[in-house]
Amino acid sequence: MLTKRIIPCLDIKNGRTVKGVNFVDLRDAGDPVELAAVYAQEGADELVFLDISATEEKRRTLANLVFHVAEKVNIPFTVGGGISSVEDVDILLKNGADKVSINSSAVKRPELINELVAKFGSQCIVVAIDAKQIDGEWKVHLVGGKVPTEIDLFEWAQEVESRGAGEILFTSMDHDGTKNGFANAALAKLSELVNIPIIASGGAGTISHFTDTFNEGKADAALAASIFHFKEIGIGDLKTALKTEGIPVRM
Repeated sequence: MLTKRIIPCLDIKNGRTVKGVNFVDLRDAGDPVELAAVYAQEGADELVFLDISATEEKRRTLANLVFHVAEKVNIPFTVGGGISSVEDVDILLKNGADKVSINSSAVKRPELINELVAKFGSQCIVVAIDAKQIDGEWKVHLVGGKVPTEIDLFEWAQEVESRGAGEILFTSMDHDGTKNGFANAALAKLSELVNIPIIASGGAGTISHFTDTFNEGKADAALAASIFHFKEIGIGDLKTALKTEGIPVRM
């Protein structure tokens, strides 16, 4: 069995790390460069850096900040927010990103996935999907969760895979920031439908939530923000507990 990955997420707004609940009520969580360095030292497997207002503000991700984070870390580093072209990705990779995450731009123009995969390789392209349940059905949302669509989560995930994406980062908006656990039923269904890795996001609050998402949700990686930013759970402690539960992790 492949080792399961633990991924801290740095949501960036105005150059600072922020965290909210259900995508709103943001509060400051510190300097992203400092946090990134700490997480790399503590044993995080990867980092995700999301410029959460780039799409809404119609601007590019902060390449300079990406450069400074990349200087401090020696683990894979995924960057997202406001990416809509081959040129955008090229800039981020040249500034130290290992992978990029696209979301709204991929939904609006799905061919973008194919173009980026052709240029940079599937291992470099993560498609992030923000979704919430509407009348019992999982619907994709855009622009940081502000714009609902009629697109079905599971159909979109299959299309994303067919276009060559290397991974899917699925965030349940219903679970985001609640610390009540991940959307494991939806994650398990996703893992049945696609063969590329699924990163679980939204709802981490306890160590058992990680155990559950790897066992019940069949997730390949688990992403969390506030529990790491506010020192509620240490990455080393989390990995030790997961290993005790028989879940393969890199120590």
